[in-house]
Amino acid sequence: MKEFTLIDTFFKEKGYQRKDVMLGIGDDCALTQVPQGQWLATTTDTLVEGVHFLPDSPARAVAHKAMAVNLSDLAAMGADPCWINLSLSLPNADEAWLGEFSAGLRELCEYYSVQLIGGDTVRGPLSITITAQGFVPENQALTRKGARPGDFVFVTGTLGDAGLGLDLLLGKANLSGKDRQFAIDRHRFPTPRVSTGAMLRRIAHACIDISDGLLADLGHILKQSHCGATLDLDKLPLSAAMQSLNDREKALEYALSAGDDYELLFTVSEEQKGNLDTVLANYNLKATCIGQLNGQAGKLDLRLHGEAYSFQGQGYQHF
Repeated sequence: MKEFTLIDTFFKEKGYQRKDVMLGIGDDCALTQVPQGQWLATTTDTLVEGVHFLPDSPARAVAHKAMAVNLSDLAAMGADPCWINLSLSLPNADEAWLGEFSAGLRELCEYYSVQLIGGDTVRGPLSITITAQGFVPENQALTRKGARPGDFVFVTGTLGDAGLGLDLLLGKANLSGKDRQFAIDRHRFPTPRVSTGAMLRRIAHACIDISDGLLADLGHILKQSHCGATLDLDKLPLSAAMQSLNDREKALEYALSAGDDYELLFTVSEEQKGNLDTVLANYNLKATCIGQLNGQAGKLDLRLHGEAYSFQGQGYQHF
């Protein structure tokens, strides 16, 4: 299959179509409109076979994850997603694989009202690069540098599941039944917290998505906001699958340092805690308070059962 036939067959005008796209796939550039009073948030992530997903990963899962990790970055900024560009490097034009991949991509585009507006296809090792864009009202974007001493630290969802799922696939952990499938699905099909990110715009001081592990990503907020933090490890939200390990130390290791959860980590002042609770209840969203910030820049204090807890694990690093 030739390049342009591939594009026409699997990607051109195959998904959600937005009114703010004046010209999409098929020309040298796409043409789009940014609404008045909105800022444009842009993010790019690359997924490489053998690094970000296993070689035998289902094509639909690869598409889902490639899309979700970008939507998660937009969520962390409080942005509403609108458009994506896709750069696809393929060792060959496997039509069955492309059919499943494009179907997985379309599912998330339809769900989040996102349009694929362009990109590129090349022959090479399997990798997927997506550039995603979204709108955020002027001066309402969430960043990593707005946290303040006294803020409470919250996380959405549960922690460490994706890392557990990866280890299950690699044979480094052992679970069965629904717990095993839950963890594997959390690794292959992460849920970007887009609606939660938008809800946090007027409530949170700072926000980041958990891609490299809780402690590594909290460290980015502490560094850019010149704060320290105390975390209560007894309050870390752990799934039933994680708890079924019956190994508290290993569960804490996953929760603190495993990547690919794509939950949101955010800070909220005492004055806004009530508003947060109300919004979470009204929209049936889940977030857990796991600690509090202080003025000791860069200092991280971990507590378990009220006692200091030493942890040497590192989050994911490419180099």
